[in-house]
Amino acid sequence: MTEPTFTKLRITRKNRVATVTIDNPPINVLDVALMGEVRRFLASVQDDDETRVIVIESADPEFFVAHVDMALGEHPDALQALQRDVPKGLNPFQAFAEALRAQSQVTIVKLAGLARGGGAEFVAAADMAFGAEGRAGLAQCEALMGIIPGGGATQYLSQRMTRGRALEAILGADLFDARTAERYGWINRALPADELDGFVARIAANIASLPDGVIAAAKRAVPFVVPGDGFERESEEWMGLIFKPAIGQLMTDQLQAGAQTRQGERDLESLLRGVIARSA
Repeated sequence: MTEPTFTKLRITRKNRVATVTIDNPPINVLDVALMGEVRRFLASVQDDDETRVIVIESADPEFFVAHVDMALGEHPDALQALQRDVPKGLNPFQAFAEALRAQSQVTIVKLAGLARGGGAEFVAAADMAFGAEGRAGLAQCEALMGIIPGGGATQYLSQRMTRGRALEAILGADLFDARTAERYGWINRALPADELDGFVARIAANIASLPDGVIAAAKRAVPFVVPGDGFERESEEWMGLIFKPAIGQLMTDQLQAGAQTRQGERDLESLLRGVIARSA
């Protein structure tokens, strides 16, 4: 097959395993261009019988996907572009995660760095996720920006963990290390960092070599709970907050304080809380 051209992704293939390496410096922020390329790649292989497993990793050892671009509100044209080709009942960020969840191939996230907000939702939408101990981290930090998750986290997390733990992740807004994320059900396993690559390569190769029809049958047989109107409720609540002028100002102040810089993102939760405290 002819490989589409990408600027934010690197694609390699071996023995029916496609490895997608996200490369959107400086911190792999989830912007319009990255979301578009990921969705385009997924669509390009949806019906490809020669691709059985998709492994998603990051070129940046510190950041898997930082979070949705906090400056998107300043670019109305970009927001309009996100609205195109979005299935009914979903907002663009939910549609992004749902494209991964609905993929015909087995999708595996290899999490060696940090994933927050929309990046963490993307991890939760994958079939499997494995994290590096001491390096991987997950956070739904949207509450510290004055909003709630709007890309599916309220639905995905409530299916992976208890309601109390999902609310802890969303309202506590702390960074979860790999071991805690494993214990809560956010990821499959936490592995020593030097074992992550080998483990993911082995399980991906094993799955890709299964007899014809097994993968499709398993994905059909193992149910994914359809959230009913859950996505609509999440989107309504998210939109009820995101368009408030005070929220726009809060995010602007957080960007000016260092959000979306490598240094600021290393302890983003403290940075966001500091801005909230100063504006109180």
